Amino acid sequence: MMIRDFRMRFWISLAVTLPILILSPMIQGILGYELKFNYSEYLLFGLSGFIFFYGGWPFIAGLVDELKQKQPGMMTLIAVAITVAFGYSTATTFGLEGKKFFWELATLIDIMLLGHWIEMKSVMGANKSLQKLVEMMPVEAHLKKDGETRDVKVSELNKGDVVVVRPGEKIPVDGLITDGESSINESMVTGESKPAKKGKDEKVIGGTINGNGSLEIEVKETGEDAYLNKVINMVKEAQEKKSKTQHMADRIAFWLTVIALTVGAGTLATWLIVGKPFVFALERMASVMVITCPHALGLAVPLVVAISTSVSAGNGLLIRNRTAFENSRKITLLALDKTGTLTTGVFGVNRYKALTDDFSEKEILRMAGALEAKSEHPIAQGIMEKIGKEELKIPEAKDFNSITGKGIEAKVDGQEVKVVSPGYLEENDLEIPEDDEKNDRETIVYVVIDGKTAGLIALADEIREESYEAVNTLKENGLKLYMLTGDNEKVAKSVSEELGLDGYFAGIMPDQKLERIKNFQEEGAFVAMTGDGINDAPALATADVGIAVGSGTDVAAETADIILINSDPKDIAALILFGKETYKKMIQNFIWATGYNVVAIPLAAGVLYSAGILINPALGAILMSLSTVIVAINAQFLKRKLKM
Repeated sequence: MMIRDFRMRFWISLAVTLPILILSPMIQGILGYELKFNYSEYLLFGLSGFIFFYGGWPFIAGLVDELKQKQPGMMTLIAVAITVAFGYSTATTFGLEGKKFFWELATLIDIMLLGHWIEMKSVMGANKSLQKLVEMMPVEAHLKKDGETRDVKVSELNKGDVVVVRPGEKIPVDGLITDGESSINESMVTGESKPAKKGKDEKVIGGTINGNGSLEIEVKETGEDAYLNKVINMVKEAQEKKSKTQHMADRIAFWLTVIALTVGAGTLATWLIVGKPFVFALERMASVMVITCPHALGLAVPLVVAISTSVSAGNGLLIRNRTAFENSRKITLLALDKTGTLTTGVFGVNRYKALTDDFSEKEILRMAGALEAKSEHPIAQGIMEKIGKEELKIPEAKDFNSITGKGIEAKVDGQEVKVVSPGYLEENDLEIPEDDEKNDRETIVYVVIDGKTAGLIALADEIREESYEAVNTLKENGLKLYMLTGDNEKVAKSVSEELGLDGYFAGIMPDQKLERIKNFQEEGAFVAMTGDGINDAPALATADVGIAVGSGTDVAAETADIILINSDPKDIAALILFGKETYKKMIQNFIWATGYNVVAIPLAAGVLYSAGILINPALGAILMSLSTVIVAINAQFLKRKLKM
């Protein structure tokens, strides 16, 4: 909506600027023509008044907002300049001696509207993370009351109510299981890479996904007390805190505003003290305050941002928060989620083998596939994906049955086949074979055929190949690397040691991840957080730079400042180097843009008036245009310099 508004204001203001330029005496003098008719001055005033109030309104409104927040920046600087230009020029139209600044007013508003439009187009729109989090919660639930089940809105539930959750459904509330057993996928909330088996008297979290079993849950928390709503509030608080950070351009604009007001007032007072007429002193003051807001400054950052976001998107980075991107060069510590970031986030078959001579390895996989084809469990998905890669044909399974919390069973080619957990083997006195290849990251299921343990299939959330190179590059650049994961201690330790990280924190929930980020910051680190799940959202929002893996959830992406489109951890290292080069280009443009002020402000104030040197608006226009052209050309060099 704001992008459309700035675009419309720019084009309309640009159209109105053309007759202003044609009617301006200064432009006529520069180009050597004369165009004057009855009431032409008043027409010029009317057109300029329209641009001031219509095109300049966003900056005037922005001035009010910045002053309310006690953070004067770019909007304040622009608003002061256009207000002085319009006010002084209006006074000269109605009798005050002096030169008019109407054309400077119009072109300044045009360029500032263009700069803000370019910037808004290059950076993604307003954050939708809170909305995405809210959408994670079901709006309806199956309420069980007096032996009957009926659908009601979740908002109508009270503590103590009992709800039924069927296989594959989202759990609508925080509660306690009163009946049933199931595997629950909590990875997007807790970070645990494999589904959690839960039964009677165990807690569940609203928004997580039920597996194959049917559950009855007693409602324990609703509304603001629900866990996911607490996560929403954590994200909201973190984003509000981060939104107070000023852009680099705003910080420079703040000082230029101070200079404009101070030098302007000083110029007026000085010329009055030395005995110059009030009209002369007022013109010098107006010249200073208009010149202090260089047109080039309005394009210095937007052009760099537009080019850098375009180049970065083509190289796997989507920049959503400009301030965070500017600050990426300062990162000293990187906190990484495990599941989906350093690892693939998907259970894949790591290995499989036959444990008896009666079956080949391929037959073990085929038998398991016959059963898993009828299941939607993450382990089943991993096995079926492996079967697809191996191009195996699976036989038909009959009399399929779920062994609650332990596995599945069916008849395949006349044989009784089960795919079960190690716990099932223990409970049924079946042999658990020795396995020298087992590691802490693996989840193992066994294939039991006609009552004998015939084979095993080991699955794991595998470390991404890119993670090894990314860790090495980041450590070479002096960063400290820590893993924050909701997964268990054994898995976390195994991944951390294999990648050579500086440390890890296992089994932690979203609020604990957030606290850990705060602790790092309190210890003096400039922290970046990388994650892909709902459980990472508060930490992503709190970190100095939040980086989401593109293959993760919408919530993580909407909460982060920068998104790794290709889900490649190596792009994190590229981001930091990329941010340093972009920052250099911004600084160069600021030097060119504000260099104009260094020359123009003293001359406009009349420092060399005694030597016969006094900047006139025409010379000011030439310097302004030259500064703007240099800034635009310099920004283009970014395309050549930043090759990631």
